Amino acid sequence: MATATDGTEYIEGPMLEDGLLEKRRYQLRLADTATRDHTLVCLPTGLGKTAVSLLVTAERLADHGGKSLLLAPTKPLVQQHADFYREALAVDDEEVVVFTGDVRPDDRAELWESAKVVCATPQVVENDLVGNRVSLADVTHITFDECHRATGGYAYNYIAERYHEDAENPLVTGMSASPGGDKEEILTVCDNLGLREVAVMTEDDADVAEHTHDTSVEWERVELPETVIEIRDALNEVISERLEKLKQLGVTNSTDPSMSQTQLNAIRAKLQDLIHNDDGDGYKGMSAHAEIMKLRRAVELVETQSVESLRRYFERQRDAARSSGASKASQRFVSEPKVKNAMRKAEAFEDLHPKFRRTRILLAQTLGIEDGERVIVFTESRDTAETLTEFLGEHFTTERFVGQGDKEGSDGMTQKEQKETLDDFRNGEFEVLVSTSVAEEGLDVPDVDLVLFYEPVPKGIRSIQRKGRTGRASDGRVVVLLAEDTRDEAFFWISRNEEKKMEEELRKLKNMEGEIESEIAQQTGLAEFEDSAGDGEDDDGEDGDGGTEADAETADPTDDGDGQAGLTDFAGEVADSEEDGEDEDDTEPEGTVATAEPDGETVEIVADQRELDSHIARDLSTRDGIETRLETLEVGDYVLSDRVVVERKSVEDFLDTLVGGDRSMFEQVGAAARYYARPVVIIEGDRLYEARNVHPNAIRGALASLAVDFGASVMQTADPDETADLLEVIATREQETDDRTVSVHGEKGGKTLTEQQEYVVGSIAEVGPITARALLEHFGSVEDVMTAEEDDLLDVEGVGAVTAERIREVTGTPYADRREE
Repeated sequence: MATATDGTEYIEGPMLEDGLLEKRRYQLRLADTATRDHTLVCLPTGLGKTAVSLLVTAERLADHGGKSLLLAPTKPLVQQHADFYREALAVDDEEVVVFTGDVRPDDRAELWESAKVVCATPQVVENDLVGNRVSLADVTHITFDECHRATGGYAYNYIAERYHEDAENPLVTGMSASPGGDKEEILTVCDNLGLREVAVMTEDDADVAEHTHDTSVEWERVELPETVIEIRDALNEVISERLEKLKQLGVTNSTDPSMSQTQLNAIRAKLQDLIHNDDGDGYKGMSAHAEIMKLRRAVELVETQSVESLRRYFERQRDAARSSGASKASQRFVSEPKVKNAMRKAEAFEDLHPKFRRTRILLAQTLGIEDGERVIVFTESRDTAETLTEFLGEHFTTERFVGQGDKEGSDGMTQKEQKETLDDFRNGEFEVLVSTSVAEEGLDVPDVDLVLFYEPVPKGIRSIQRKGRTGRASDGRVVVLLAEDTRDEAFFWISRNEEKKMEEELRKLKNMEGEIESEIAQQTGLAEFEDSAGDGEDDDGEDGDGGTEADAETADPTDDGDGQAGLTDFAGEVADSEEDGEDEDDTEPEGTVATAEPDGETVEIVADQRELDSHIARDLSTRDGIETRLETLEVGDYVLSDRVVVERKSVEDFLDTLVGGDRSMFEQVGAAARYYARPVVIIEGDRLYEARNVHPNAIRGALASLAVDFGASVMQTADPDETADLLEVIATREQETDDRTVSVHGEKGGKTLTEQQEYVVGSIAEVGPITARALLEHFGSVEDVMTAEEDDLLDVEGVGAVTAERIREVTGTPYADRREE
């Protein structure tokens, strides 16, 4: 340890810059635990979780080499982590790289190779793993920041699975101030990330307490003016009228405009059931439901945000209703007399929402009377952020801080603009930062004198994170504004209860670290037992299927386990008839059944970038022997060989084509048939003939058209998992059994001259890419291949009599249009 002249002690160690990391015992203890095993690190906001991760990273890089990967959910947070690592880690700045969607995929692949530390958003790393652009093999430490997100289908889960499978020497650290509401949620996060240890510090710990300060929380109620109440009540009347219509359909018993979102979701589910049962009332009800959602948003804005936010919302709805293809819900919304009256009142309202006045007073007290320096104002609405920034800017130096996407009629901020804004705020260039939720999660916003919630948030985790922006270096203050008799009140109690629950759970978690670790160990042991039990033997020395141990060791891996042939076993005879298997020298002895013999080589599947939402490509990328590649395909959704392309449609999408007049599916399949010899259409889902009110003959006619007019093979799968299984089987059959390679066709200017030559020759009588290369290498040009005599063709390795005859037949026979014969 090094000691500065002011008595502050700093941490020294391999790969750490001297005099930068202050010695904090609780951070050292957490890092020590996290260095030994895959660990969940829980620490209150603002107490340096990133420093713990950096200490682990430094030790791993010093002892094991390789590279470190740090994942965070937002771009500003990723950039912040990268800046901290460049400052505190003793590596060249160029060796700490940032991966976000702003960096081109090819550039990311190149940067990955030379980097020591990669700081990235999870979606980008997920895409690069599915696209086989990066490898986790030499990553010796991975950090999941804000790891409470590791639930459901979030990218963290997939990356963790790949990391444990691919890394040669893995170590995982999960970090969060609020890992979950109860033990089950925490166990889920640990299971998804493969964490086996839990290390918790709370503000009650002595080592932590000396680095924390008190943060007072105040709730201030404001009373809405009469005009605002009139606007709200008018909108609520319309909501009640629309709910009455839904009540008549039997999907709800209530017409209360303040019903919960959970109740509204239940109504939507019942309407969906009506639609599935071909009940036309379902569509009418769904349109009314959509209108209710628009009305509730308007009520929320006028109650909790501002009349100006409502005016902007009305304006966007009017524009949407005038646009081509506008929904009936949008048109009814703006034409409803009571809504039009509310619009007129909103446009005539010239007073301020009382929250605006109260915000201004609180800022004047903090920055003026109390001589404060910085304030953050959080709001849910970007419209409100815009209006507040303009309003407060008349009295204080104020800047907004919003996300990158353009929405709600507002321009987003680029990553560069976000970074510059935070840097200016840290440096005291302005006093007030008005932010949407983008600044909540983990951002190193400088310690501020006041955090003002313009409205309460209905989630305890978000409330805790917002409050963590103050009380870091000195005592802090939090004020939450509540509009009386509005949904602000409900959100306040939801948030308060969840927050108390999580604080209590964190204390409980501290007390039951060993218990959770024990449960994790039991789950891990059970999983290992189940894996080994699946490979176990019967008492008589035979495997579970009754075969001998030797039989089990030599079984075809494509066998489905019940003694029947696997799908790829049916490839042999057809493949022989298509290639040179018919030549006399290549025939099998009589009575031999041709089977697929996988040679252990990797099977490649090219997926369209836009297919990532389905998770099929992600699933395939985790399978042994499968290598996925992502491209923006001009033709098809998946390319499985030089001749097989797959167009995937859900049952709903397929039926939409029949009832909506959209012919894009047939155009897509037509393009697939032009560029590939074996187009395949997969229809995914069940109830093809029952899901919509479409006559069965119309469905049969579409299927017949795909097969007869376009020459496509049409297959149906139950779900994405079954689709992935089918794609794997077809790709394996093509590449291992038929020895074909993957070749993407139909790109706009994407092929080199050599690839075009191979494609032209390979398409002759479907000889394939391998024989095409052999022919071009032997004859030297496409022209010479086309004009070669049959005897000369036989001199080429891999070309037998049947193939030579077919080539001459295709290239030498005069053209005759026989399509109408």
